[in-house]
Amino acid sequence: MRDHAVAARDAVSQGDAGGHDGRHAVPTDFERLAERAVSRRVFLRGSAACGAAAFVLGAGAIGALPARAGGTGLAFTPVAANRLDTITLPEGVRWHVVARWGDPLWSDGAPFDHATRGTGASQERAFGDNNDGMALFSDGAHSVLAVNNEYTNLAIAFANRESGKPETEDDVRKCKAAHGVSIVEIARADGTWRIVQDSPYNRRITPDTPMQITGPARGHDMTKTAADPAGTTALGTWNNCGNGRTAWGTYLACEENFNGYFSSSDPDFALPDGFKRYGIREEDWGYGWAMTDERFDVSRHPNEPHRAGYVVEIDPLDPASTPRKLTALGRFKHENAEVTLAADGRVVVYLGDDERGEFLYRFVSDGVYAEGGDSAGLLESGTLSVARFADDGRGEWVALTPETTGMASEAEICIHTRQAASAVGATTMDRPEWVAVNPGKAEAYCCLTNNKNRGVKPNAGGDATPVGGPNPREKNKYGQIVRWAPEGGDHAAETFAWDLYVVAGNPTVHADARAGSANVTADNMFNSPDGLAFDSQGRLWIQTDGTYSNEGDFAGQGNNVMLVGDPASGEIRRFLVGPRECEVTGIAWSVDRTTLFVGIQHPGEKGDSHFPEGGDAAPRSAVVAITRDDGGVIG
Repeated sequence: MRDHAVAARDAVSQGDAGGHDGRHAVPTDFERLAERAVSRRVFLRGSAACGAAAFVLGAGAIGALPARAGGTGLAFTPVAANRLDTITLPEGVRWHVVARWGDPLWSDGAPFDHATRGTGASQERAFGDNNDGMALFSDGAHSVLAVNNEYTNLAIAFANRESGKPETEDDVRKCKAAHGVSIVEIARADGTWRIVQDSPYNRRITPDTPMQITGPARGHDMTKTAADPAGTTALGTWNNCGNGRTAWGTYLACEENFNGYFSSSDPDFALPDGFKRYGIREEDWGYGWAMTDERFDVSRHPNEPHRAGYVVEIDPLDPASTPRKLTALGRFKHENAEVTLAADGRVVVYLGDDERGEFLYRFVSDGVYAEGGDSAGLLESGTLSVARFADDGRGEWVALTPETTGMASEAEICIHTRQAASAVGATTMDRPEWVAVNPGKAEAYCCLTNNKNRGVKPNAGGDATPVGGPNPREKNKYGQIVRWAPEGGDHAAETFAWDLYVVAGNPTVHADARAGSANVTADNMFNSPDGLAFDSQGRLWIQTDGTYSNEGDFAGQGNNVMLVGDPASGEIRRFLVGPRECEVTGIAWSVDRTTLFVGIQHPGEKGDSHFPEGGDAAPRSAVVAITRDDGGVIG
């Protein structure tokens, strides 16, 4: 989700600041690329080949192409961009806080202390920090929210320390306890959702929670450590970004920037092969976990990083259950895990690797899902593939096997997944983030949030990042959303057709490709699409984690936002503007669809917010509930 979970955002170079109302009369290279993709419709011959006769570059592509008929409709007045330190919503819609960083989950927990920002003991009994992906589960009348707690803003969490970092053993304890997953029962009374303290469902899963290693890498030599010589049991999960949920009722937490927590106490230690590709260095990002937990010292335990970077399966309705690391879904910087079913009932999981120039993946299970059947092993065995996109609007999934990659075993592929994808020539992408599958038709969407290195330098593995295909702009500051339709309407098919639903930009500043696609206007413009989800009506909700400077290339775009898009017509409207310096991320609905739960992450990450309490209060990440004044369905 974040380029770097602790450092300040990279400085963004400012480009052409001259104002432009329209686009160039002469087509740009980007427009020619889009036109070529439209002209090469031969891949749709027979229409049934892709399961969608009209799946070509439509309203979401650059230029004045006709909108599709049969849109879902966006029945609200969009809100204007702004720089307020609150949440802005359309008229007739309101919000309230459900849970904040440091809110006790049990009655014996201490209230949040704005001066100290808590202790290790208080954080272990409280809601975690920087909430990200989430999902709501129901058990009879009980509503249980599972929420990722991605990381901590060190300068905020340790504002009581001169260094702004953990300095004591208890500081490290607090920092670790703020990570992981918060599972909490919530209930609605008088129209307001609140934490049910002392609920038997309440649970904190942290970097110290025991969990099973499953799949091909279980028991492999590279996953064995002194504390776990069998290579079957790992401790904890951290830096969980997006999420997924399975048809059998489990929650998928996705480990992203796991690398920033490891360090070496030996300055002469030679980092093992593969560490550089995953960003593991001699120094961590300021967390200091190796100070109290030597498994984070790679010079002592070089295999420990091989046990992180996976999707973790959790049963949110069984507090006694043991989480499971799913190595079959690959090891990389996972964004989310979008689960759907193939035509024959096999489980399909789409997965993005959120780093510049990395890849988009798909997992297809060996086993078939049967409602009420045994689903425990469905995500332990299957085929992991990576996407290759062609400029003509076609694409294919390339299986990662010992034969295609030249690697010794499936286990090695699941541990060094990035290297495997490089070996088969996968398409380097502009930071693949959340994937969402349309519930009404066989198509999937993925946010490509931005990539300042596109066309400038290779990825961390040395793979070229040429301009073209679904990544059509050099030094891409704004991002885009790519979508694809699998051949025959089957998500397990080896080939697909793709287009760009939207290309973000700023048409008030630029008149070239940086202005964005035809469905981006001065009234809805945004940058860095990140979170993505469909509602029950087939509308696409888009959340952003971009530059909020409101200056230069980003003038007029204000704070980060949540938008709603119509997949058929291409129309996009701004529904929500978040508080200052936040990311809008994480989305879920109540069972009756009258409440939309949204995450507000890292408000005030640079010091300019006191959300949600205002005054001189510490800024706190929060889950908020959004409802209509008339009590109607909101998605």
